[in-house]
Amino acid sequence: MHPTPLPTSAQPQTDAQVPPTAARAALSRSPGWRAWQPSLAVLALVAAVAGCGGGGSPADSVATATPASAFTLGTITGFGSIIVNGVRFDESSASVTDDDGTQRSATALALGMRVEVDSGAVDSTNASAHAAAVRYGSLVLGPVAAVNVAASTLTVLGQVVDVSTSTVFSDSLSAGLPAVAVRAVVEVHGLVNAATGHITATRIESATGATAYKLRGTVAALDSTAKTFMINGTLVSYAGLAVSAVPATLANGVTLRVVLATAQSGGVWVAQSLGLKRTKPQDSEAAEVRGRITAFTSSASFSVDGLVVDASAASFPDGSSGLALGVAVEVQGKTSNGVLLARRVEIESSHLGDDDHAWHLFGAITAVNAAARTFVVRGTTVSYGDATTYVNGSLADLLVGRKLHVKGAVGSNQNQVQAVTITFD
Repeated sequence: MHPTPLPTSAQPQTDAQVPPTAARAALSRSPGWRAWQPSLAVLALVAAVAGCGGGGSPADSVATATPASAFTLGTITGFGSIIVNGVRFDESSASVTDDDGTQRSATALALGMRVEVDSGAVDSTNASAHAAAVRYGSLVLGPVAAVNVAASTLTVLGQVVDVSTSTVFSDSLSAGLPAVAVRAVVEVHGLVNAATGHITATRIESATGATAYKLRGTVAALDSTAKTFMINGTLVSYAGLAVSAVPATLANGVTLRVVLATAQSGGVWVAQSLGLKRTKPQDSEAAEVRGRITAFTSSASFSVDGLVVDASAASFPDGSSGLALGVAVEVQGKTSNGVLLARRVEIESSHLGDDDHAWHLFGAITAVNAAARTFVVRGTTVSYGDATTYVNGSLADLLVGRKLHVKGAVGSNQNQVQAVTITFD
């Protein structure tokens, strides 16, 4: 059981240092940070009574014992601890699991990964909380069939992947999309745009040496006689699986995570296992989700990244007419019985400011390359230039061991953070 959250910074070790004023100001401009404020009184009460923990018992994650008081779904946009939707989550004592349900170290978490976080109450002063559980997973892992640098797309296991200027590439893909070769095996994190059928990539990693491929998506064209189905146009056979290995709920419209053999059979991908995607968070008194609408019935009933949303009692600052399949939204409310009961629904593009596109790193410099004009914080390479602004210090203070806060954007090669502002502690 954790006490009411205090400002912390850890990745993976704990660093109980209060963020600099400039850092707090930057994070406070995030819609994600603002979203927590109306529920803080409730969160504090829940934290005092229930403490924090995490889990539930989804098919592809590991349960933890005590329910947390807040649930967050979003993209990792910084470290020191991990930063998701503008909130710094201390994950030093959290259970971290991948989409195989395997326990992982917090060092496995990386910029651009989509994660679910169960946490204690969020401290509004410092936009921070203690994470009880962090779960992450990709949408597709497999061989690249095509790369179109001009169109900023690649195709993996039949899935078209859109690459934007904010897509992060792993260090092994040092030149970004031009470094991706046909037939190379990659892993893609991101969001499905249900309106186009494309994946909007938030992170792309090299996956050389993978012993199996993976695909996550919605079942269509199910043929229970031939034992095949399609996920966004990709044909999959599950004929080789035992009956007990096939989910009883397998049907069109169900979201699956499919592990595939690395070789096709007769032009069809062969399933090695089928797993139901985790779509039901534990009950929590505060929840914030940022993602795309993946199913839409009406403005009062839709899903975001597979999570069912009941918005019948929600307010719509931007109006509700713009809501549709594929639209990016931010939803705040609470979760109950696997449903997000929305209090407020915003169309994300209507409120995005510069800080929503920013990446934040808090910590100490572990390496400096003055010739390349780069340094490393929290395992992430940061580049700096003549346009970088320094607060409480100068270029001469970029030394190993110096603690700072970097606010920046994805660099031109997309595997580094280009520093816009560096604030020294």
